[in-house]
Amino acid sequence: MKTLAINVKERQNVGKTNTRALRNQGNVPCVLYGGEKQVTFYAHENDFRKLVYTPDTFIAELNIDGSKVRAILQDIQFHPVTDKILHIDFLEVIEGKPITVTLPVILEGAAPGVKNGGNLMFRRPKIITKGLAASLPDAITINIEHLKIGMFIYIKDIKMDGCEFLAPGNSVVVGVKTARAAIEEEVEEEEGIEGEEGAEGGDAPVEGAEKSEGPAAE
Repeated sequence: MKTLAINVKERQNVGKTNTRALRNQGNVPCVLYGGEKQVTFYAHENDFRKLVYTPDTFIAELNIDGSKVRAILQDIQFHPVTDKILHIDFLEVIEGKPITVTLPVILEGAAPGVKNGGNLMFRRPKIITKGLAASLPDAITINIEHLKIGMFIYIKDIKMDGCEFLAPGNSVVVGVKTARAAIEEEVEEEEGIEGEEGAEGGDAPVEGAEKSEGPAAE
């Protein structure tokens, strides 16, 4: 996996006053856990942009006042109005211990079914994957040059050494449907969502949302 070096500073105080002061200076409070001890630290929000605002998944090489630790971004909180980063949780990467990350899916080639009038249905642009950091790839590449109309690639069809995909094996990743079937499916999905909204009296949750907008941890 790709690595991204970030220089950070350990926090000496973790109270609300200190947290507020850090954010007013453009810094982001963070927590590192999973190792021998929990570590609280901070860095300027600009230092996290390449880690947060990207479809790629990185292992962060945190330089905490001269001490280097490898970690993955585990959770992130954003301001509900400004969308600024409020807080980040990191999980330490320990050699020999599996980690769970979300890897992007890259489609390779052109599906003949699309050339023949079908619609490409890309269901899972990201897949939650478990494995050792040394075995995990930067992305999951899937060749679709064999996909004709009516053909699909499922989670169970993807074989990658050292990777365990944490999704049902019968989940569709990508496939090609006839234009008519694709339209009918989209209509059915929309009707299903409208039905749920009417029954619950609220908006349906968005599947795969990664942002957390709850109260920020200190």
